[in-house]
Amino acid sequence: MPHAPETDWSCLKAHELRALAAQNAVVILPIASIEQHGPHLPTMTDTRLGFEVNIRAARKASATRPVVVAPVVWSGLSEHHMPFGGTLTLSHATFRAVIRDLVDALVRHGFRDILISNSHGGNHIAMQQICDELAPTSAATLVATTYVTEAGESLSRHLEDQAGVMHAGEAETSMMMAIEPDLVDTSELATIADGMAAKRFLAAGKASYRWRPFAHVTGNGMAGNPARATPAKGEAMLEAGAEALAALILDPETWAKPGDKRGAGTKGVPFRDA
Repeated sequence: MPHAPETDWSCLKAHELRALAAQNAVVILPIASIEQHGPHLPTMTDTRLGFEVNIRAARKASATRPVVVAPVVWSGLSEHHMPFGGTLTLSHATFRAVIRDLVDALVRHGFRDILISNSHGGNHIAMQQICDELAPTSAATLVATTYVTEAGESLSRHLEDQAGVMHAGEAETSMMMAIEPDLVDTSELATIADGMAAKRFLAAGKASYRWRPFAHVTGNGMAGNPARATPAKGEAMLEAGAEALAALILDPETWAKPGDKRGAGTKGVPFRDA
């Protein structure tokens, strides 16, 4: 039986990566964080889960199109978690510069379809802004995604009493139980549920935003009920996330070039490219 192609950038040789660029491989650039995850999960939770989902997605998609997963950018935007310790965060300017430089390096190597794949909620808005800044002049097609939202209902349907994934709650605890069980402290899961209202901790009014530290909604740095977590749920959710990203990668519309309906001009004045 032939071996599945290697999809982990860090395990490949330089000439193998040059060959992947020549084959028009998709590059997944994972972005995540190192930050506190309550009293029971390690600080690498978002980074570990992001890598796992993306590697699984790449393996699923690679039978149809080559895919390679770059090393995870573990340094993200986590200022809201600083009050609990254990958190490493970047400024917005540094984060944007890091992503911009990495995208530029990928483009210089010949990769033309790049999926910036996020696994930390604090990166979401900045990730979209980075795409807005880079896409108009980049030689590559840039797509930004967060696996939790891309998987949507197919992921959250495995949760018992939460509408979606919450920080260090049922979902993340379940997924870490599935892949890093030795790093999950299960000794007090039944008593540490907290921050159940965290979904609105950045909300104001009916549809407005305000910044708040995570300590505004939780006393122990987590949100949700990890007592509901099981390894079986975690495996199902990891697969749901991977399936959603694989489908995104293999959808031709994801990488389609933008259309142009302008025609020759209007009012007798021709259009010019910017």
